[in-house]
Amino acid sequence: MILEKIAAMLAEVSSLEARTSDDVERLRRKYLSKKGLLSALMDEFRSVKPEDKKSVGMKINELKTLVQDKINALREQAETAETENNKPDLTRTPYPVRPGTRHPLTIVTNEIITIFQRMGFTLATGPEIDDDLNIFTNLNFAADHPARDMQDTFFVKESNIDVTRNVLLRSHTSNDQSHYLSTHRPPIRVLCPGRVYRNEAISARAHCFFHQVEGLYVDKDVSFVDLKQVLLTFAREMFGGETKIRLRPSYFPFTEPSAEMDISCHICGGKGCAFCKQTGWVEILGCGMVDPNVLDACGIDSKEYTGYAFGMGVERITNLKYRVADLRLFSENDVRFLEQFRSAF
Repeated sequence: MILEKIAAMLAEVSSLEARTSDDVERLRRKYLSKKGLLSALMDEFRSVKPEDKKSVGMKINELKTLVQDKINALREQAETAETENNKPDLTRTPYPVRPGTRHPLTIVTNEIITIFQRMGFTLATGPEIDDDLNIFTNLNFAADHPARDMQDTFFVKESNIDVTRNVLLRSHTSNDQSHYLSTHRPPIRVLCPGRVYRNEAISARAHCFFHQVEGLYVDKDVSFVDLKQVLLTFAREMFGGETKIRLRPSYFPFTEPSAEMDISCHICGGKGCAFCKQTGWVEILGCGMVDPNVLDACGIDSKEYTGYAFGMGVERITNLKYRVADLRLFSENDVRFLEQFRSAF
């Protein structure tokens, strides 16, 4: 009886076929797994008479060898066929590939960087997680300044961080000023792009994270006139040669005197519209002369050197260039929104 089963299986195995690797695997499980047909034959072999065990055992070994060789051959054929099928068809008609695009914030950041690099600025970056010393203290923030409050700043609490350092997510890229001034000697002319974080409610006009570009120039005899000329050049490069600027007195802890810069509204040409709230002007950045206290805190002699600094929001500049009304669109990864910037490279 068992010899008849072996003979039938020998004939069956000889005619096996498989097109894919999955088909081969199914055949392997059918014949060679612990619950397969060969395993069942071995169980039946235990009841064979002692005088017949030798001949039956030889037949079972012959069947096992045939099954293994057949499955190996089928596996090799299937893998070869699949490899051939995966090769590119060079005779096939090309299909259209949809090109991607840079994010609008990246486009504008790169444009800002290019403009200032032509004016001699080099790039520098700093950490997004920093300590109170570089984010506030070295930048002349008073101990009771509102920016240090929990409602304005994201503080970091980790078991491996010394909590006395007040580690936090930076609320401005001005911490790059502190790091660079502390490790380099004048003349210094750097541009620092990066992401910043503030504890604000997310809306169409505000977000808990956004992007800034910080500029810093320190040398002997640097004046406010130098700052004004650099910013005028930037505004005309970014928004057009007819752009006008105005500087309004303001306050920042790390600059003195300080100012906010407006540009003439490029939408209405300064005549007044809804975008500029009928004023003809749009604010784009803050600036000023580096406060002597900042230079001294970073180890630079404020009696010998002076400098200016400015900072702008990338989202703000992008809104002005592309009229994006909702800041949340920049971080939602909506392809319909991003595709609009395909040509703005």
